[in-house]
Amino acid sequence: MSFLSAETARALAELVALDALAGGGAGGADDAADASPLERLGGIRSLVAALEADPAALAAVRDALAAGIGWDEIAETAGLSTSAAKYRWAGDDEAIAERQEASRRRKRERPSSVPTGLPGLSVAEAAAKYGVTAQAIYQRVTRGILRAETVELADGRKYKRVFPDEPASADEPASLDAGGA
Repeated sequence: MSFLSAETARALAELVALDALAGGGAGGADDAADASPLERLGGIRSLVAALEADPAALAAVRDALAAGIGWDEIAETAGLSTSAAKYRWAGDDEAIAERQEASRRRKRERPSSVPTGLPGLSVAEAAAKYGVTAQAIYQRVTRGILRAETVELADGRKYKRVFPDEPASADEPASLDAGGA
């Protein structure tokens, strides 16, 4: 009896069939003429997705733990850090599902890119504009040479924005040369 789910076994069989069309992969690129590159790519991705969703890995981890194998060895075998292996597989089904859902929620709530259209320049942009390091920009802000604000978005993300063309205070001109940094 197979330890893989029916979906994973099907994806594996389809990929093996594509490999057989290509002559078992023993030859060069010409051997793959019967299976298009997109079919091969699709077959590989289907197998990867099926393996990621397959409970076989979790069952193997639980069997290893029951046999007295430690997390360090499990992690090494899986190609993960010990903490990543524990995060993925420690606990009962409910605890694992709860961690996965919390991770999905965080990903949905936190866009992965910096928004456009923010006022001023980012610290990195200001540093590039003036040919100095980001640290030099922060020093000039601390010394009052440059004006900067922290902009908070509705979702709670915060960004430091620099306004190099505006004086840090009404009494001082905006000069990057002042302060010697």
